[in-house]
Amino acid sequence: MPALVVNAGSSSLKLRLIEPDESVLRSIDLPALPAAADQLRQTLAEWPAPDWVVHRVVHGGRSFRAPVAITGPVLNQLRSLVDLAPLHQPKSLAGIAAVSAVLPDITSYACFDTAFHAGMPARAATYPIPERWRTDYGIRRYGFHGLSHAYCAGRAAQLAGGRTDELRVVSCHLGAGASITAIVGGLSIDTSMGFTPLDGVVMATRSGSIDPGLVLWLEEHEGLTPAAVAEALETESGLLALSGTADLRELLARRAAGDERASEAFEVYVHRLVTTIGAMTAAAGGLDVLVFTGGIGQNSAEVRAEVGHRLAHLGVAIDPAGNRGDEPDREIGAGEVRVLVIEAREDLQMVREVSALRKEGN
Repeated sequence: MPALVVNAGSSSLKLRLIEPDESVLRSIDLPALPAAADQLRQTLAEWPAPDWVVHRVVHGGRSFRAPVAITGPVLNQLRSLVDLAPLHQPKSLAGIAAVSAVLPDITSYACFDTAFHAGMPARAATYPIPERWRTDYGIRRYGFHGLSHAYCAGRAAQLAGGRTDELRVVSCHLGAGASITAIVGGLSIDTSMGFTPLDGVVMATRSGSIDPGLVLWLEEHEGLTPAAVAEALETESGLLALSGTADLRELLARRAAGDERASEAFEVYVHRLVTTIGAMTAAAGGLDVLVFTGGIGQNSAEVRAEVGHRLAHLGVAIDPAGNRGDEPDREIGAGEVRVLVIEAREDLQMVREVSALRKEGN
């Protein structure tokens, strides 16, 4: 029997039925919850009943470092993490509630975007802040998009013809949210996102990394409340603040038409990508494979070409013909470093993780 994969994001609800051979039996993208509640019920009523359900959950905190069956106590712990991922965690919880209401007798599991990074070396995960903050509040660099990065690590080894444990991979998950991860031996060594998904590179509406002193200054000198600052950094920053649009496709069209603001925004965006890839390469001790995934990573030849051009000193070169191709998984490198475009398949990673858990009898 198939497994139902539920990915409740901030702007959409993605459902897939995955067969035991990993083929996709059914797939649909719906509006985000709660707007999609009726469509969700209708869809699941028409689809074959799944054997089990797995939900993507963004934040697992300190407690969840691997997939887990969803129980009452687990749900309570997930609710306690909402403040750490306010754009995402409530949607995951809404997805769990909505599907459970339709399929109350089907066992549900949670897979976590933070889990892949849970074993990061202390040198990468630790903030230089008072010890009581780290121990009492669990403050550390958690990292996100772990399901995508984990899938890319395995798929990169297949495409590059090497063993996972032999490759130094830098995985770039570029979408409305974005993160870059250094992977060595199939393990996360460092990543651009930190305590929350607000950290790291420039994103669609999120600022990425900024000076923490700026937050303090805004609150002290401009009288902004923490909630106002958080709202601005989460929803009014990034590409939207730099160019007036959060849609990279529109930004690129404006840039091509000579819009100076769009051109400057593109420069900031690419600069942050390139410097972060450089940092991740240093963390990995070198670079064998560079991966582009996510909506922008998979679909923007212009971003890939510009990033590749600015990383020539690392042995990166982009083949123009390959870069313009449309195969979901393909090689686009023309230099010493293998450069791959890989379709984001968190759904397969989730199914594999839970299947392994179920085989263990948990």
